Amino acid sequence: MKKFRIGYRTAKTALGTGIAISIAQLLNLDFYASAGIIAILCIQNTVKKSWKVATARFLACSLSLLFGLIFFGLLGYNPVSIALLLLFFIPVTVMLKITEGIATSSVILLHVYSVEAFSLGLVINELSLISIGIGVALILNIYMPSVDKELKSYQLKIEENFHLVFTEIAHFLRHGDRGWDGKEIPETSKILKEAKSLAFRDVENHFKREENHHYFYFKMREKQLDVMERMLPIVATIEHDVEQAHIVADFIEDLEHAIHAGNTAYLFLQRLRDMHKEFQEMPLPKSREEFETRAALRHLLKEFEQYLILKSDFIGLESSE
Repeated sequence: MKKFRIGYRTAKTALGTGIAISIAQLLNLDFYASAGIIAILCIQNTVKKSWKVATARFLACSLSLLFGLIFFGLLGYNPVSIALLLLFFIPVTVMLKITEGIATSSVILLHVYSVEAFSLGLVINELSLISIGIGVALILNIYMPSVDKELKSYQLKIEENFHLVFTEIAHFLRHGDRGWDGKEIPETSKILKEAKSLAFRDVENHFKREENHHYFYFKMREKQLDVMERMLPIVATIEHDVEQAHIVADFIEDLEHAIHAGNTAYLFLQRLRDMHKEFQEMPLPKSREEFETRAALRHLLKEFEQYLILKSDFIGLESSE
């Protein structure tokens, strides 16, 4: 059973509903409770989405009044007329890409249907209900809590898992298998999906922000995780103890201590180039097992090169710098 918790959006929804109904009731509007319904429907997870939904609802509701005037005027106030109205109204909202407003428009249409009389006063009443509900929702959605601490927490957890994976790889190259289950890989994949979603939501909460550096950071880490997954089968094939394996292990141990949001990949790329030269100058393999092990190590270094290139293309996060 999930723990009982009142979230930020829940609190805003409850407050907005009460305020919208209070304003509509204070203005002596008919069907004043509908202002609360509209407020509930317009409060969204992000600022940009709130404005998009609010615009769609206002246009759809205004359009529904026009449809009501035409259909009820021609066919009268009966179930057939409202069914035919919706039969044509819904495809129009789909065509205009304002389908978010179908639910609120239906409420407005049912008001007109229940009154059975179309008048200027009714139009003003309904537009007032729409404006109050949408207006209150937009005002409450102007402020969104900062997610910087959550993004930082995701970042640190991902870096910690990367560190653990490299620790296990380095240990395997030095001492062989110690029964590592590799759980950090799927765990990190899940964390990355959650982190990207949160970073994208942060962009949607700022009109002037078109990108989020954390989002690009998490995308970069996601690609690096794919490379790390390719490394593991290569490492598993290394069974023969050779000098080169210990050199690569030294490199990995240094690299795991440099896992952060800054960008020092160019330093390790240079070390990789130096290692390739060093390996080329070493004596040739003396056995088939040594040859296969050294070939696997060279393949592993190629993957590390790809891992570092992905990081070198990332500008880094200011907070870490």
